[in-house]
Amino acid sequence: MLDIQYKSILKMALPMMLSGFIQSVISITDAAFLSRYSTLAYDASGSAGLWYITFYMVFTGLGDGAQIGMAQKVGEKDLKGFAAVFQSNFIILVTAAFILTILVQLGMPSLMHFLVTNPKLASAEQSFLEIRSYSFWAATVTLSIQAAYLAVGKTTLVLIASLIAAVSNIILDYFLVFGTGPFPRLGLEGAAIASTTAEYLAMFFLLSTLLRGKLKREYPVWKSNFIRKIQIRENLQIGIPLLFQGIVALFIWTIFFIWIEQMGGDNLTVSLNIRYIYFLAFIPIWGFAATTKTYIAQYYGAREFLFIPTIQRRIQLLTIGFLILTFHGALLYPETLIRLVSDHADHIAGSAQILRIVSGSILIYGFGSVYLQTISGIGYTRVTLLVECVATCLYIISAYLFIKIWNWPIQLVWLVEYIYFITIGVLSFGYLKLFKLDQ
Repeated sequence: MLDIQYKSILKMALPMMLSGFIQSVISITDAAFLSRYSTLAYDASGSAGLWYITFYMVFTGLGDGAQIGMAQKVGEKDLKGFAAVFQSNFIILVTAAFILTILVQLGMPSLMHFLVTNPKLASAEQSFLEIRSYSFWAATVTLSIQAAYLAVGKTTLVLIASLIAAVSNIILDYFLVFGTGPFPRLGLEGAAIASTTAEYLAMFFLLSTLLRGKLKREYPVWKSNFIRKIQIRENLQIGIPLLFQGIVALFIWTIFFIWIEQMGGDNLTVSLNIRYIYFLAFIPIWGFAATTKTYIAQYYGAREFLFIPTIQRRIQLLTIGFLILTFHGALLYPETLIRLVSDHADHIAGSAQILRIVSGSILIYGFGSVYLQTISGIGYTRVTLLVECVATCLYIISAYLFIKIWNWPIQLVWLVEYIYFITIGVLSFGYLKLFKLDQ
């Protein structure tokens, strides 16, 4: 099992944070190119990107569930069980890719034109989504292998895969958005093609490491067929609540941005700037979230319950420390951060004001999310789904009041982030106080 010293925790978390940073680079790169191409392309990529991430949460949730299951098998020293979780997860992800591709290609056009008031923006968003939907098939391989690596604490290969995706995305954006040399000027579609191609390159790298690496020698992931109905059911029992947890959170955020678009003016563009910078804030949170799930799952699987509070405290301390290190600019020099994604002077001041307002909510979430990930690592993902549903209900009700009823300015509308993050932390902490780990 993984050692719980600070050095060991960081050894696992740092590659995941760097991976998260690199994923943020992909989003920021697309935003930087498209903001200089046209406002329509920038807004479309931002709004459609939320839809894409919402759909992608299906794969992320199922992958996180498999990570927890495999990490528990590591704690139990059950090698065949590890392989069974891995193989079952791959079958489930392939099924999800088929369903979601059909949904995006056939079902989204009508929905997009119904929800978005600007018909040109709706058409642009759908065009972006149709291209990005082909990435679902890359996710079946990428997230299956990533879940296995995270379950055993091998995060460096995940980092390298993210680096490959980021570098290739930057290069392809350069050639395809504005058109360079023999490449056509594709704008929004070029950014979508660049990101999709980059994800396939990362997928091929991870697949090659699995076929030639040590993991398949330590765990019989390919040697025999361990897929059973009962294992698929167990995977789904852990993964589906996480799936819906991610979908609910991001779907509600998508609705939030739709309402902002309906406010008119520059409110959508200003808010999309915050969305891109948010990815920087969540780098430490995502890195330590994956670390928390693996640590808790391994120690829970080994029935080493006494170590869990120590793991929580150490990860919370590290999370807050890294948040201060990486996101202090939101309070001290927000204009500089906004310029990473937009050079429009009219938008920078408004975005910077929002960023200052929401910066405290990120620290609250960084601390409280460790409790939420602890519940996930134990395998009680139905509880985390319930926590998410309560938090998002309060979030969307508050957003509706702020935007539709009280007509608050956009800077104050973003106070809903505090309601959401505080609710998640309080409910998760309260549940763990009532729940006995050795039951």
